[in-house]
Amino acid sequence: MEKRCILWLSTLFWTSRKTQCAQGLLRKALKSCHGRKKAVRAQKCFLPSLQQALCARQQRSHSNGRRKAPALPPSLPAQQRQQQGLTSTVKMDLDIQCEEMNPSRWAELLTTMKSCKTIRMDDCNLSSSNCEDLCSIINTNPSLTELKLNNNELGDAGVEHLCKGLLTPSCSLQKLWLQNCNLTSASCETLCSVLCAQPSLTELHVGDNRLGTTGVRVLCQGMMNPNCKLQKLQLEYCELTADIVEALNAALQSKPTLKELSLSNNTLGDNAVKQLCQGLVDSSCNLELLHLENCGITSDSCMEISTVLKNKPSLMDLSVGDNKIGDTGLALLCQGLMDPNCKIQKLWLWDCDLTSACCKDLSRLILAKDTLKEISLIDNDLRDAGMEMLCQALKDPKSELQELWVRECGLTTDCCKAVSSALTTNKQLKVLHMGENKLGDAGVEILSEGLMHPNCNIQSLWLGNCDLTAGCCATLANIMATKPCLTELDLSYNPLGDEGIRKICEAVRKPSCNLQQLILYDIFWSAEVDDELKALEESKPEVKIIS
Repeated sequence: MEKRCILWLSTLFWTSRKTQCAQGLLRKALKSCHGRKKAVRAQKCFLPSLQQALCARQQRSHSNGRRKAPALPPSLPAQQRQQQGLTSTVKMDLDIQCEEMNPSRWAELLTTMKSCKTIRMDDCNLSSSNCEDLCSIINTNPSLTELKLNNNELGDAGVEHLCKGLLTPSCSLQKLWLQNCNLTSASCETLCSVLCAQPSLTELHVGDNRLGTTGVRVLCQGMMNPNCKLQKLQLEYCELTADIVEALNAALQSKPTLKELSLSNNTLGDNAVKQLCQGLVDSSCNLELLHLENCGITSDSCMEISTVLKNKPSLMDLSVGDNKIGDTGLALLCQGLMDPNCKIQKLWLWDCDLTSACCKDLSRLILAKDTLKEISLIDNDLRDAGMEMLCQALKDPKSELQELWVRECGLTTDCCKAVSSALTTNKQLKVLHMGENKLGDAGVEILSEGLMHPNCNIQSLWLGNCDLTAGCCATLANIMATKPCLTELDLSYNPLGDEGIRKICEAVRKPSCNLQQLILYDIFWSAEVDDELKALEESKPEVKIIS
């Protein structure tokens, strides 16, 4: 396992360098990898985010500002600009990632920012000096509603500059992202002032900063101010302990507007989670999202979480991944999930020490809860027997599940017949993640029967690291060319070789293929095939090949 984690991080490093993006995510992953367990957690947590970031990066325009509005040549006369309807009053989105800022480039962007509604500059090597300029932008641009500065070394001094702008009466910012910005508890005093003074601010994302319990207590004081209308609070990786719960519960009692609370990756423990759940039940807030991944939860606190599910019909998104709740804990959760008052839509249970024994409860849940649209069971030892039980539920017309994540669940070719049978009857399932299971070419052949069925509406299929070879690529190519609903396919970490990649490319070229994203990480092919892939992207620009 240690060797596998090291290889993964090495691949992640070179992928980040090759694309010149997602380096902030890479740093975050490396920062978390102090030992084998944290390296595994980094792989499970950050690889999906990295893949999404890379996909999004390749979809962006390559113009200087990467703006969504059309770029205007600086030499274009003002009269002609007005004739085209492109005056200076047009509001634009500035969206930049992983770009080093030299003085001339920064000066150019500052001019653009004066008319932007959204500014996103993740991982752009910004510092506190840049925040002084951004303070001026906030002061002079009342239309600015979103500021996203993740993965920049702003520090407490930088946030102090930003908050001077945020405290001006003309500011109408709604969303503020400061994740992984080297902040400490000192920043919380300034941010508290903003929460007290700016009712327009509805989202605050300050995860991955060493705020500590002391700092977040100060933020909770700001939340209790009547002027604060915060709806989303993200506090992942903030070095919180069980002592924070009293302050959080006090804030929850006074803040009925709060809709989303993320406390993942903090060492809370069962007793603190029990207290938090009691606070949620007693409060008037209509929480819609609660994330408690890697918070030291066991089955001991699952009954209290279940009580929240019974009493809060507003709760639609629950994540308790990377907690050792086991089958016993899941059975307790299901008591709340099965309650008629529960309206859960998204349930993440990755790496929860679940086995095939829990799949009977999960199957009943899938059948009984028509609101449930997405469930993640990544890295649980479900095995083929567990998957077969889940498929029995998926075959039932009452199932409304749209996304099923069963990556790294100990599956083999033997479960593919049950999956294929479910696909022939299930019209609702849109996303199926089966990567890192030993399905093999034979498994793909069996799955193809269900995937090709007219009832199957799969849009996103993930088969990375499934022991596939060129031998199954003709079948995959046939699926791609025949099923117009399929828009995303991941075949990463499979030794497909030149022969397999060429078969896949042949299918992409066909007009009947509607694929939008083809993900091919860590697959080796020749220079000739590399040229063919580049030519394919040029001839069919709507298809993004991520490699």
